Amino acid sequence: MAEAEAPLRDLLESLTRRIVEHPDKVSVEQFVEEDGTIVLELAVGDDDYGRVIGRGGRTASALRTVVKAAAVREKRRVLVDIVD
Repeated sequence: MAEAEAPLRDLLESLTRRIVEHPDKVSVEQFVEEDGTIVLELAVGDDDYGRVIGRGGRTASALRTVVKAAAVREKRRVLVDIVD
């Protein structure tokens, strides 16, 4: 994992742990696509998906915005996927 990638993963994991009821079930898988895009796949406990997505997807959108803003500082492109 490259130096600039770990802080993005850690940021997403930290923010998500503060939102959910079961922070121990939060996991973030990370991989880099051929074009250099960092993909972060966020998984949480079954009961916490509603909290992470939020009404109308507002919480998920806010998480993506914060992580993308941090990625811009690192001159990287990042995608955040919420997976089952």
